[in-house]
Amino acid sequence: MTKLYDKTIEELHNLLVSKEITAVDLTQATIDRIQETDEQVNAFITLADEKALQLAKALDEKGITETNPLAGIPIGIKDNIVTKDILTTAASKILYNFDPIYDATVMEKVYGADFVPVGKLNMDEFAMGGSTETSYFKKTKNAWDQTKVPGGSSGGSAAAVAAGQVPVSLGSDTGGSIRQPAAFNGIVGMKPTYGRVSRFGLIAFASSLDQIGPMTRTVKDNALTLNAIAGYDEKDGTSSGISVPDFTEGLTGDIKGMKIGLPKEYLGEGVQAGVREAILKAADTFRALGATVEEVSLPHSKYGVAVYYIIASSEASSNLQRFDGIRYGYRSEDVKNLEDVYVNSRSEGFGDEVKRRIMLGTFSLSAGYYDAYFKKAGQVRTLIKQDFEKVFHDYDLIIGPASPTVAFGIGENINDPITMYMSDILTIPVNLAGLPGMSIPAGFSEGLPVGLQVIGKAFDEATMYKAAYAFEQATDFHTKKPVILGGND
Repeated sequence: MTKLYDKTIEELHNLLVSKEITAVDLTQATIDRIQETDEQVNAFITLADEKALQLAKALDEKGITETNPLAGIPIGIKDNIVTKDILTTAASKILYNFDPIYDATVMEKVYGADFVPVGKLNMDEFAMGGSTETSYFKKTKNAWDQTKVPGGSSGGSAAAVAAGQVPVSLGSDTGGSIRQPAAFNGIVGMKPTYGRVSRFGLIAFASSLDQIGPMTRTVKDNALTLNAIAGYDEKDGTSSGISVPDFTEGLTGDIKGMKIGLPKEYLGEGVQAGVREAILKAADTFRALGATVEEVSLPHSKYGVAVYYIIASSEASSNLQRFDGIRYGYRSEDVKNLEDVYVNSRSEGFGDEVKRRIMLGTFSLSAGYYDAYFKKAGQVRTLIKQDFEKVFHDYDLIIGPASPTVAFGIGENINDPITMYMSDILTIPVNLAGLPGMSIPAGFSEGLPVGLQVIGKAFDEATMYKAAYAFEQATDFHTKKPVILGGND
């Protein structure tokens, strides 16, 4: 019964099937682990312990079979994914008391796979931020060093997995919000192809960019989770009907003959020397495994941040109109008329970063500036997409850093929006192009994890997993643990 928090999904599944532990045992051990460690990492906003134990008990009564690898496995859920009867706040004051009456499609799939959701994870408010410091509720800390940020916006989802609170979590990624925190915490984070996982019930930030994905400690655990949550959903107009393969089938370790591109733009100015060194060593590992790694160019990626903040903020200003103090969520008490209800509720309910992006987006969409900003951003987005298409004509995958730096200090960049925005420069182009991207542990710099970003062709997550698994098996980075998980300083 000891140290269940240190095991992979596969190992936990074997223990459940052999009846060495029950789902209730595992769920209780998970809840205990969260309660013991969350003061250190601040990953959870809401703990759904009673509901989780009831689910686990029902699973034990039904029986856990060998054929269902996820039955009884505890999972954490980012708090912008709507969960029936569990508070869903998007880490914002404006939704502090929102108790949904329905589940997101991804939650229906989570329950359908017999996962056991144990609670909701902290994040940047409405997923707007790169450090989980814009949350209304708390500041999550990096699992490796509690003076550092966990990344964002899925910082709670990453820290909870890295600290051994849960073996798997769900995050969402609009411009790097799964990959960057996965890199900062030394875990595996996958942003699937746009349309691969239903967005129905994901509280929208930027509808043409958002995508839900899994965060785990190993590549196989990640592939197993994506198997469960991917697929077409008629409730989501952007959902793809492309069939979902078994992503674990290609995990053989054999990538001989694979062609991989390494963009020169991804190793340029602004990338820390230690990060660059880790990525170049990773390229050598792929070569040693029989793959070809060559320099390529993505010339328009340098415009990605500017394009992203126009498009994402414009979509956010539209999406966040629904939070008006009328139907649900926070309502200001300092009101004399209807206009006060709208203005005061939003002024008091939204944080500074959310307000900044609403204003930027509203400006970009306004009559005199639409052509100069929003329309132009859409045109450059097309050029970024075409860059990827050209490279993928000759290469199977693209690799590079997931973040130009390792995790920075809490409070270090929060008052410098431009620096914060630029930290997503390597992940944003993937969302603009609608492609799948993942981060896997690839080394250390300054004692903190470095993430290798693997980018694939649309709907070709299987090849990404294949390469990531081969890299994982050839290295030992995924076996390194933070002190909170029993590792050494």
